[in-house]
Amino acid sequence: MPHPFARPEIVPSLPRELLLVGRRENVAFPEWGLTRVRAKIDTGAYSSALDVAQYELFEGEDGLPMVRLRLCGRGRSARVRIVEAPVVGTVVVANTSGARERRPLIEPLMRLGPVVRRIRLTVANRIHMRCRMLLGRQALADTFLVDVRGKDLLRGPSSEKGAEETGSAGQPRI
Repeated sequence: MPHPFARPEIVPSLPRELLLVGRRENVAFPEWGLTRVRAKIDTGAYSSALDVAQYELFEGEDGLPMVRLRLCGRGRSARVRIVEAPVVGTVVVANTSGARERRPLIEPLMRLGPVVRRIRLTVANRIHMRCRMLLGRQALADTFLVDVRGKDLLRGPSSEKGAEETGSAGQPRI
């Protein structure tokens, strides 16, 4: 049965094509080979942030700014993955303590359920947070409706068999 708030006859301004997501979902970053990154869906945050153990800014071959990210998994069998991405800018954001800090802004390809698109994302150390990623309103706009009562309503990219971005069960989870 469809969610009552997703029915246009109850909320006339709501487009039919919105996908229902829970307060936590798994997302994938196909360009980086990551298939299950635990994300907190946060409608109180405008921007999105990805946990990195550390990052290094450098100049790419074409002279444009790049960032090298060190992504660490959790648990005993956690693997470290190093990925690089072009920097599209820097932004000042309020961190979880409310302090303002400058962060690099990147636009990786992200998959949430059946939706694959580029999102704007900052990088931050979220090691003490439950979820390695915070997915804010900017990434959710015009496509997703959040049901805070549920989790994993899309069942994440890891459960979709045969998708190009998904890997085997041995793929790293961060």
